[in-house]
Amino acid sequence: MRTDALLSQYGYCSRREAARWVKCGRVQYRGEVVHSVGAKVEAEEVLVDGEPVPFVHGIYVALNKPVGYTCSHKEEGELVYDLLPAQWLCRNPGVNTVGRLDKETSGLLLVTDDGQFEHAMTSPRRHVPKVYRFTTSAPIPEAAVAQFASGEFLLEGEVVPCRPAELEITAPCAGLLTLHEGRYHQVRRMLAAVGAPVVSLERIAIGSLCLEQLQLAPGEWVEIDPALFSR
Repeated sequence: MRTDALLSQYGYCSRREAARWVKCGRVQYRGEVVHSVGAKVEAEEVLVDGEPVPFVHGIYVALNKPVGYTCSHKEEGELVYDLLPAQWLCRNPGVNTVGRLDKETSGLLLVTDDGQFEHAMTSPRRHVPKVYRFTTSAPIPEAAVAQFASGEFLLEGEVVPCRPAELEITAPCAGLLTLHEGRYHQVRRMLAAVGAPVVSLERIAIGSLCLEQLQLAPGEWVEIDPALFSR
């Protein structure tokens, strides 16, 4: 691709600004300084300010979302994108979260600039399992295990039952819930419906990817292999 297109696509600057970057000698290709914005280059062999172009083949990362951050580009307050390199938002395409966690929910969140990957991961046809760890303000009834697994559990205001979900009660007011779909505030609504309102909620796994294995502190992120989710 052209040098100015590369600088724009990977979020360094606009195509109009690229001439200044090139004039200042900030771009090298195969060990030589690039002197023209129209010079054809391959991203894998380009250095900008002496550093390789990051995530040449797309951004795929796992983020440990802290409580208090919102999965939005537009809302005010603390956003999950504030935890990521600002250059990612300037890429074309820019990054998005794969699905959402609400503001008061923490845990595993995927971020990508690959629209096809994002769509595949959120498609209802995929049924990618997601595991949530929670505490509640009241004891969880044992009957909820069978209710959630039945495939007949109906949330208030909906006419289509929830897909079968696996509930494991680990303490009177704590447990794990595995979902195979992603409805609005689903974990909170399901537990509230059986008289056990959620106090804390954390997503700890998506498919075979587990937050514990990644060893990420809140707010940290790490690159992942998207092929993990095609197995």
